Amino acid sequence: MMSIYKLEELSTTALDQMDRERTVVILTVSPLEEHGPHLPLGVDALTAQYFAQGLADRIVRERAGWQVVLAPTLYLGSFTFDHVGTMKVRQRVVRDLLVDYGTSFARAGFHYLLISNGHAGPGHLVALEEAARTVSRRYGIRMGSLTGHLAWRFLTGKYLEQIESRLGRPLSPEEREAFREDAHGGWWETSMMLLLRPDLVDPVYRELPPSSYGWLDRLRPNYPLKNGGQGYVGHPALADPEFARASGQVLLDAGMELVNKLLDGRLRSTEQHSPFFRLVIFRTNFWRAVAGVLVLAATAALYWVLR
Repeated sequence: MMSIYKLEELSTTALDQMDRERTVVILTVSPLEEHGPHLPLGVDALTAQYFAQGLADRIVRERAGWQVVLAPTLYLGSFTFDHVGTMKVRQRVVRDLLVDYGTSFARAGFHYLLISNGHAGPGHLVALEEAARTVSRRYGIRMGSLTGHLAWRFLTGKYLEQIESRLGRPLSPEEREAFREDAHGGWWETSMMLLLRPDLVDPVYRELPPSSYGWLDRLRPNYPLKNGGQGYVGHPALADPEFARASGQVLLDAGMELVNKLLDGRLRSTEQHSPFFRLVIFRTNFWRAVAGVLVLAATAALYWVLR
């Protein structure tokens, strides 16, 4: 029997007949964003679709009688690099749209919602995590955005041993250094596109020099495009589809472990959020709240001056 469905292909009757206790809805969301001169604008979305499908396959394979509904990809995201083709979306729009989607499923009685995402912008991750928490608390369901936790562990090297095991060889010191510098349109994302859509990768990637930035540099808006930068961070010339295949499987293993915990009610709070979630500066309403406080302070000061 078919166990994985596309939401847009279902009738209202077919969707309503699904067992709410054994149905997982996956919402895929990622921006259209520049990724250097060699990669398509949809890198993040294509990657998110890959993980959504991979998790769906594992859920129905490992959980007898369960089914998955894949919602259409939402091409939006915040904290993106601003260049031709990047669709800039406000952080609160990302959060509110996910809240609305989650609310629609929750009010229809669905208990398990997952967000699949391929973009690691700090504010974007927080917006997804805020949406998941809001819907979960408001309707008493389990909605999870696990990408932030997984992405942080991946980018900080927590999965390197598993990746080496999958590859069947150790990474060289040069590769480990390149991994530490990788962030956007570099080794990993170029490798993923060579695995998923090699027809969309410009062969010029083989000739692109490494592009490395320190943490202070990364605090500047649009830093990969400053001073002649081509919009990527890392070592795209190292790209290899086998690296993508190995690392992708490791991430799916880790992701499925978290999904099982979420579905079984065992997921710890520390496993649901990225480190950015704890920093109020990345919260959706932070700057609006700061502006409100400043306006109140200015109004009060003016009152005392004029009274």
